[in-house]
Amino acid sequence: MKFLPASLFGRTAATLLGIFLLAQGAALYAVWKTVVMPLTESSADALAAHMVLATQTWVELPPETREDYEIELFLQHNLELGKVDKPLANRVKPSRFGDLLERYLHRRTGQDIHLKQGPDSAWVWAEINLAGNLLRVGFVRDRYELDAPWEAGAVFLSGALLTLLAALLMARHTSTRLRLLSMSAQEVGQGRLPQRLPETGAEELKSLTAAFNRMADEVQSLLENRTVLLSGISHDLRTPITRMKLALAMLDDADPAMVERMEGDLAEMNRLISGMLDFARSLKDEAPTDVEVNALLAESVAASSHPERVRLRSMAPCRRRLSVGALKRIVGNLLENALRYGEGQPVDIELECGPQGILIGVLDRGPGIPAAALETVFQPFHRLENSRSRETGGSGLGLAIVRQLAAAHGWRATLRVREGGGLCAEVAIPGAG
Repeated sequence: MKFLPASLFGRTAATLLGIFLLAQGAALYAVWKTVVMPLTESSADALAAHMVLATQTWVELPPETREDYEIELFLQHNLELGKVDKPLANRVKPSRFGDLLERYLHRRTGQDIHLKQGPDSAWVWAEINLAGNLLRVGFVRDRYELDAPWEAGAVFLSGALLTLLAALLMARHTSTRLRLLSMSAQEVGQGRLPQRLPETGAEELKSLTAAFNRMADEVQSLLENRTVLLSGISHDLRTPITRMKLALAMLDDADPAMVERMEGDLAEMNRLISGMLDFARSLKDEAPTDVEVNALLAESVAASSHPERVRLRSMAPCRRRLSVGALKRIVGNLLENALRYGEGQPVDIELECGPQGILIGVLDRGPGIPAAALETVFQPFHRLENSRSRETGGSGLGLAIVRQLAAAHGWRATLRVREGGGLCAEVAIPGAG
């Protein structure tokens, strides 16, 4: 549903809040109809009966006993009764209890009786004409108006709010655990072993966390085995290649052209093996080090095959803590690609350094890469040209190493078409500041 929040906690909170509001609305309506209203009506009816009975008794009593009756009525029932000559002018503010009391007084006396306000705001008065006498009977508002159901409702509502809060806290705890699992899963996907998650909480969460920890250990073990296997195979292949080179050198009557082609093939095999070793080494983690990024880029330029063709733009100091070896290999591979395919044009290295991270760009003016192939070239052994010659193309592992190293350190390596022609290779290191 589009109107629900995206996060699990947000959806749970919205659902619980909606259910809470509906349930509380229904509960309050039921309490109002079955408890508050009947009690209010009963209280108003009883007070009206008491007031009418008090006035009728006053009329029937001998005049000499009426004063004692008025005192007894006040002391026992907190009602004040007396004969008056002039009615009060001000009516009280409308209220549910007051409207009901006026209705029941009218029903019992047949008169249109309105509640009046006297000098004391705590007292409410009703004036009844009976046997030629205008009798004014009053009561204390706070004593007769019904407040207890609202207090009970407040207690009920507080309990429901506490229940809702407890449910939200539980949902928050669960969503936090799931978010930690998601972050750790991203680290596993990048080839790193995340910090083990605590196997605590509900049985289902404990089981899920334990299974994830086992999976992370197994994935890390598989990655280490793959690295060892790649390194071992690449290293062991160099021995037979060396023997084949020696055998070719000892052939005296062989066709020189064929020997040259075979030596070229062996050299290409050796380059592939070197690339595989570099790829295997790129899978190993490296501790970060505090480094000046401009100086590191200058070292990469100096170590390139054609440093005279590289322009490193002057930048403000940019000191960061990162994996030096990984960044050197990434920049070196991108720089060699730019020099190899840049058709002899200058290559630019740009550095953007800010509090949100750093962005390194290697830009050339070569033929570039079709937009459809900007992602596929990161696959191992993928090359755009069919030639296996060193002059036209490498082993197809350079960009794969770049992408693998960047992902392993939480960086992002991308390619895009450069405006005006050529290619721009970028490495983004977020949160480096």
